[in-house]
Amino acid sequence: MYLDYEVKIPDSKHGITRKTIRGITYIYYAYDRKYSSEKHYSVPKNTTIGKCLNASSETMYPNTNFLKYFPEAELPQVNETSDRSACLRIGAFLVIRKIIAGYHLDEIIGRLIGKDAGLFLDLAAYSIVTENNAGQYYPDYAYNHPLFTRKMKLYSDSKVSSFINDITRDQCIAFQNEWNSRHDHREKIYITYDSTNKNCQAGDLECVEIGHPKDDNGKPVLNYSIAYDHNNSEPLYYEEYPGSIVDVSQLQIMLLKAKGYGYRQVGFILDRGYFSKENIHFMDKNGYEFIIMMKGMKSLVRDLVLSVKGSFEEKREYSLRDYRVNGITVKHHLYPSDEKERYFHIYYNERKQTSEREIFEEKIDRMSLYLQEHQGMKLDLGHEFRKYFDLIYYHEGQDDEKFMYGRERYNVIDEEIALCGYFVIITSEKMDAAEALDLYKSRDASEKLFREDKTFLGDRTMRCQTNEALHAKIFIEFVALIIRNRMHFLLKEQMLKTHHKENYMTVPAAIRELEKIEIVRQPDREYYLDYSVTATQKSILKAFGLTEANVRKQAVEINDDLKSFIAKEA
Repeated sequence: MYLDYEVKIPDSKHGITRKTIRGITYIYYAYDRKYSSEKHYSVPKNTTIGKCLNASSETMYPNTNFLKYFPEAELPQVNETSDRSACLRIGAFLVIRKIIAGYHLDEIIGRLIGKDAGLFLDLAAYSIVTENNAGQYYPDYAYNHPLFTRKMKLYSDSKVSSFINDITRDQCIAFQNEWNSRHDHREKIYITYDSTNKNCQAGDLECVEIGHPKDDNGKPVLNYSIAYDHNNSEPLYYEEYPGSIVDVSQLQIMLLKAKGYGYRQVGFILDRGYFSKENIHFMDKNGYEFIIMMKGMKSLVRDLVLSVKGSFEEKREYSLRDYRVNGITVKHHLYPSDEKERYFHIYYNERKQTSEREIFEEKIDRMSLYLQEHQGMKLDLGHEFRKYFDLIYYHEGQDDEKFMYGRERYNVIDEEIALCGYFVIITSEKMDAAEALDLYKSRDASEKLFREDKTFLGDRTMRCQTNEALHAKIFIEFVALIIRNRMHFLLKEQMLKTHHKENYMTVPAAIRELEKIEIVRQPDREYYLDYSVTATQKSILKAFGLTEANVRKQAVEINDDLKSFIAKEA
């Protein structure tokens, strides 16, 4: 918690350093040093002791660490109510509070977490508003925002850390159980399922192992997946599992969890990474429908594409204008022992065809140039070269084989070019090409969740050193995703109603605008709305069913709450 007065920044001889983050300069103090056997020098242990408005300032707003490490420092006389900012940002808080109430998240979290449920919700709100999950900066947020915490109490970063470590795995599981029990299991829904991974340097965490991340920097990773209700636009449940487990093998575990949550009338929308004969059979066995992108151009799919090639690509009746593609549907067995006929939806995109052909021909050109540059050399070429080139060698001696030249296999290359621009989606349920593509494209929602998670919730890194903290942060992050996803859905719905695509109707832009709605403390110690709600803010608030009158009323209520809390403490 940062205090509401300024003190002189200690001299640099005390091990003082500065770091500027988003326009605020934080002051760090090296309270100890530890020798590193790897680096062969002492590494300082730093902690924040204050912050200032610019890098050149000689004074700072101290926190409780400053009082701990500099007990002899001279402090100014302060007013007992000055531990909270004179300017509170209430706009985003009002929206988040309404969504929390609508989902009854305050009730669920209250039963599970107990007296610190408010702090849990504040941490979720903090990650949404500031796009950060670092506990050390939470006191900054709490200082100038209304809070869900009882009596709007401000907690230090050490309290936040101990609270996160006290959250149990049982509480994480209990939340998901109750959250999913509130959904209508009789309704036929489609669930999109996808996963991502997070790099981690803390190798002593149970779930962190060397795996196969998309951005492989050699560090161990944690896998994290979300099941998302396409019909109701809501995250349902999440999984965290070791980085060494690949997506295709985790799918059956996820399907069993869906069954455990009571979902029966359900179909799954899956990426090509989950495609396998075993997974298809498992979904059939459990009565689940599926929509899945075909992984690569297998021989069956090649034959199906070639069988319809030229019959639909330029015909208006097969045009899917929303996606600028043409599509046709054919029935066929997926594999020889398949007992059911599946629906293969074959699509052609002219722009995709041009792009894919250019990329493929550039690849062949590079391979051809490589072969020309290595003529007359001893050369061991892999399967890729043998696929597209007839490779000619000559022998100078009995064991001395050298590469002579490569001749392009035009028939193979032409077959590849003929398939450029096509892609295939397979469904177990009867539907037309337009419906299948529309459902598959709904996966964008779950992919956006992962972008929100890493980009807008600050969770590209988890900043955890214990298993308990890791589970707790993912739990808080999931609740934040539920709230933020609802914000995204309501803003999108409002744009569809008005037929206007305003640039401020995205979640980040809306939060920035809502943060401008402030109440300020006047000399009479009362908080008043700083200025009227703007036209832009009214448009954003309308998406959440709020008006300027609601804002004015709730601003008065927040002021009254703060007064009553201060009076009771006095």
